[in-house]
Amino acid sequence: MTDIVIIQGHPDSAHPHFCHALAEAYRKGAEAAGHGVTLIDVGGIDVVPLRDPAEWKAGGGPDYVAEAQRAITAAKHVVLIYPLWMGTMPAHLKAWLERVFTEEFAFDITAKGWTPKLKGRSARVVVTMGMPAFFYRYFFFAHSLKSLRRNILGFAGFGPIRDSLVGMVEAESPSNREKWLKRLEGYGRRAS
Repeated sequence: MTDIVIIQGHPDSAHPHFCHALAEAYRKGAEAAGHGVTLIDVGGIDVVPLRDPAEWKAGGGPDYVAEAQRAITAAKHVVLIYPLWMGTMPAHLKAWLERVFTEEFAFDITAKGWTPKLKGRSARVVVTMGMPAFFYRYFFFAHSLKSLRRNILGFAGFGPIRDSLVGMVEAESPSNREKWLKRLEGYGRRAS
């Protein structure tokens, strides 16, 4: 059994989106296999963006920060699901990540370099988008995904970090959407 945190990063939690369905499919598969699951719906959180680097270094902040940090600390696997907006993750999710992945929580910085504090955890990043996934990966070089993998998750010590790119979301046929839901359910069963 693996403790899993699913971070549902679509900023609109008032209406169902395919990101929500993907998160639910992953949760369903994980729970059916006996894994423990914590779901964090970032869209339902009133995220206050950082305005001063001192806030980031100090850590702490709103209650949702400590709750998320406790859940991530207890987890062995983290799943991050979000839509691609203007070539990157939505600003609401980025602000949440900046609040949660603080220096004192995710890593230590000394004169000799940095020490990741979240080693021993794996991650899966699921990104939905309106363009074909191969176009994002090979024409745009998945630049924002690479940044998330390297500068946030990798910097904190996560590994391995896997990704799933779900392209042409608005144009997907019901059968293709169902295939993606089954795929995420399977990832959930395997905690991968």
